Amino acid sequence: MLFDLTDLRLFILIAELNSLTRSAERMNLSLAATSNRIKELETRFGTRLLYRESKGVQLTPAGQTLLHHAQQFMQQVEHLKSDMQQYNNGIKGYIRIFANTTAVTEFMPEILGKFLALYPQVNVALEERLNHDIMRGIQEGTADIGIVAGPVQGDGLEILNFSTDRLVLVTALEHPLAGAGPLPFVETLEYEHIGLHEGSTLHHFLNKIVSENGQRLKLRIQVRSFEAMCRMIETNVGIGIVPLSAAQRHQQTMQLAIVELSDPWSVRERSMVFQDIDTLSPHARNLVDFIGEQMAQPQAADDDKVSAIADAAKKKNAREKKRA
Repeated sequence: MLFDLTDLRLFILIAELNSLTRSAERMNLSLAATSNRIKELETRFGTRLLYRESKGVQLTPAGQTLLHHAQQFMQQVEHLKSDMQQYNNGIKGYIRIFANTTAVTEFMPEILGKFLALYPQVNVALEERLNHDIMRGIQEGTADIGIVAGPVQGDGLEILNFSTDRLVLVTALEHPLAGAGPLPFVETLEYEHIGLHEGSTLHHFLNKIVSENGQRLKLRIQVRSFEAMCRMIETNVGIGIVPLSAAQRHQQTMQLAIVELSDPWSVRERSMVFQDIDTLSPHARNLVDFIGEQMAQPQAADDDKVSAIADAAKKKNAREKKRA
């Protein structure tokens, strides 16, 4: 091998501290041994990795490349240690999932609750990521299963559509757009919006649409969840774009109007992504099947449901105005 784990840990530490001396102390190595390890790495790779300066050390371009791969490699080592530790604790399976905001907050908690009840010896890590980070995580092997919404491309990856996601506009009952018929997203841009946090998939998706059309989203406030969005919308601070399932759930306890969007992108396919179904662990394959079964609800009634929501919103708005 060109290196061992101690070499990689040492090199990462040197990059963080910019010092051979402090890195040697942290690793309980002599300064001479530390310097020799770096020299051996440079000899094996055939290139300089560090610039030695009076104030410390700096990485060369080759050193930056090594640092990037070393950090990824050590992350995989930590994942391996974590996965193997599960067996010592009586856990026989571990599944890592990267998913978009809607999946993490809306339907995956319920699905995973049922799945883990059936498989008590399995642990699951569910992490919220942007679509492109999800795809990269699957390609690099840092996640077993990815859950995305909308069109995605992944060379060499398997993409399995399992349900449909619909985005709708949510407003306060007294808002001018409450009870409106299907309308394009662009007609909402004159109003102030409530949005999700910067790292959310939905925020990234809407910003991309707005910027591609040379427009701007008037964000009044950004919050961490769909529930917080709906609470702010209920007080008429602004309007917001949320998944239909979230809008329906929060409409049961809040005074909200749901308005259908006419944009084609408002209806998005949900997909599971993995490298190869045959190379997934048995527990991961079971989860893929379980998600498909749980989400295999009749989708044909969705269009009628949205129309009914719009009609109900109009009637509800009229009743509220009459009471006022």
